[in-house]
Amino acid sequence: MQNITVIGAGTMGNGIAHVFAMKNFNVTIVDVSQPALDKAIQTITKNLDRQVSKNAISETDKINTLKNISTNTSIEQGAGSADLVIEAATENTELKLNIFKKLDEVCSSQTILASNTSSISITKIAAVTNRPDKIIGMHFMNPVPVMKLVEVIRGYSTSDIVTETIMNLSKQLNKNPVEVNDYPGFVANRILMPMINEAIYTLNEGVAGVEEIDTVMKLGMAHPMGPLQLADFIGLDVCLSILNVLHSGFGNPKYAPCPLLVNMVTAKNLGIKSGQGFYQYSSTSKELVVASRFNKKELI
Repeated sequence: MQNITVIGAGTMGNGIAHVFAMKNFNVTIVDVSQPALDKAIQTITKNLDRQVSKNAISETDKINTLKNISTNTSIEQGAGSADLVIEAATENTELKLNIFKKLDEVCSSQTILASNTSSISITKIAAVTNRPDKIIGMHFMNPVPVMKLVEVIRGYSTSDIVTETIMNLSKQLNKNPVEVNDYPGFVANRILMPMINEAIYTLNEGVAGVEEIDTVMKLGMAHPMGPLQLADFIGLDVCLSILNVLHSGFGNPKYAPCPLLVNMVTAKNLGIKSGQGFYQYSSTSKELVVASRFNKKELI
């Protein structure tokens, strides 16, 4: 397995491409937008420069990594000769199903097709292909070059050999893969999203302000980032989408998204990506610039 195609040039897509290229795989990033592809290469270059400045890699490593990456706006051209395709498009069910239908048509029958989905059923994705045994989830964590976990999700029909291949491949990337079964939210988001949702309910009910809630979880529970800032980092639209999958999948009201989250997404306050979420962020550096427009008194 040497030729890797990543579908989607966004944050997760360029991060996945980065880690594979660092390990001397031939990587092709595919996206419908050439500007998005150009931005992905710029982001990877910037992240490699940061690694060089920290003496984590050499300048030669950086140059070789970039040489291992190509881009394409055509799925047919970009994925036709891939040994493994990893889909990292927007967390939208219909979009992902359409991508997998297309990949099933253009890729070799031996190609493994993986999804970086954070919540959508791998079994459902596999059902639109003629190779359900070769469909699997590879849920990387953000930022991909830094985070060690890969959640490897087995669909109902995923074969043992495909699962073993992806587990071993993840280890080649210096990641720690964990095999899980295909249930709504898998493991990571089944546990994480209700916590974030409860933090939003706690804010909405006026129990405490944003900074207070995040401080309690950071100092009291040793979390590196508070749940509300983490929600901004993930994207509030993504959080809402995952909660809707959990709510629909389990039919349990405990997964119902907080109305405040729904309203914020409707208002397009999506977190870092929009510059405004529970905190406000610089439009250029995406660094936090204003603590929060929410406080306890405003919400009581």
